[in-house]
Amino acid sequence: MHFYIITLFPEYFESPLNCGLMGKALQNNILEISRINPRDFTLDRHRSVDDRPYGGGPGMVMLLEPIIKSLKSLPQDCTKIMLTPKGRLMDQEMAAGLSREKNIALVCGRYEGIDARLEDLVDLELVSIGDYVLNGGETAALCIMEAVSRFLPGFLGKQESVGEESFSSGLLEYPHYTRPEAYAGFRVPEVLLSGDHGRIARWRRQKALENTLKLRPEILESQHLTPEDLDFTRNLQRLRPGRNLFISLLHHPVKNKMGQDSTTSLTNLDIHDIARVCATYGLGGYFLCTPLLDQQNLARRLLEHWTQGAGARANPDRARALSTVRVVHCLQDAVQYVHNLTGECPCIVATSASGPGDISCRQVLKHLRTKPVLMVLGTGYGLSRSVLQDADHMLGPVRFLEGYNHLSVRSAASIIVDRILGDYA
Repeated sequence: MHFYIITLFPEYFESPLNCGLMGKALQNNILEISRINPRDFTLDRHRSVDDRPYGGGPGMVMLLEPIIKSLKSLPQDCTKIMLTPKGRLMDQEMAAGLSREKNIALVCGRYEGIDARLEDLVDLELVSIGDYVLNGGETAALCIMEAVSRFLPGFLGKQESVGEESFSSGLLEYPHYTRPEAYAGFRVPEVLLSGDHGRIARWRRQKALENTLKLRPEILESQHLTPEDLDFTRNLQRLRPGRNLFISLLHHPVKNKMGQDSTTSLTNLDIHDIARVCATYGLGGYFLCTPLLDQQNLARRLLEHWTQGAGARANPDRARALSTVRVVHCLQDAVQYVHNLTGECPCIVATSASGPGDISCRQVLKHLRTKPVLMVLGTGYGLSRSVLQDADHMLGPVRFLEGYNHLSVRSAASIIVDRILGDYA
């Protein structure tokens, strides 16, 4: 394989490419690497490769012509990659695919980036190594070269090592141990000393699942897990931030069709379905907020039927779900209940089918790791202005890029809770 690095700083690669496995691969002709400096394709006496951006602003932008000429010097079958934060995120699957290429060019930007017309003029793959800012693409290029090269025959001492590394199976890797058997009171797990290869394989698989669930649970969503994997994973202890999430379904004050403050009636489906969502995702509780006494009494009779009466005997699962429901007079009563239960005043997050919002589902999850959150859902035509103003944050619409946002509140509740917690939170 031949890497062509297009960079203004070819000296950046001196040390990394002359040590470790990369250095050995170059010595053994497993890899070839050429460093191409766009300055070599300039014609002015200053060897200019950048200029000020049109429209003003800080920094400089890399000129097109030196980059274009650099790319034209490459073999015709060369796969051209530009390192950029807006590119597809590099992963093990991409590395494996690139390892089958013969020639790969890595275009390293600097300063404020490269003139955007490069993407119109050249067939480029845009690749990122993560959501953070670097001084240039050189560091990213090193990461890609190393990740790709590990798949090449002869690069590693034992080629089977590639198949046992983190992400090769889709999971984080299991822990490794070596001599001595005991150190500072910590011993190598007994199973690794047993010589039983079947037990060792099962232990390693389970440890990989355990590490992934603990450190990168989102990875599990894209994996094919066997029934044995699922049984093992379900029984693992883990942090459950969903216990810090509470839902309040507000029936007053909410807007009517004319945008005026009003009060709505309870709906049987909303009570049942949102309660089932709360039970499925392990939420802390669900509050029905209505100031109307007849509605409160109606809700309590319904809950008593399903949690203590004939409904509970006929459908224990429904009883479990509805046992999370509390009937309260107003939103402040729900806030006080959460405060009494957790010892903290909850962060109030209102929901809306309009407006931009100022917090994302991912940010709500971060809050849940340290404090309770009370998610407020509205009935009728949405929460009143006073509720939105008093909330700490507002979550934007479920489909904020679409013009139609008229989900039922129970559908919206299901989607929002799943976006916050997913399968493993």
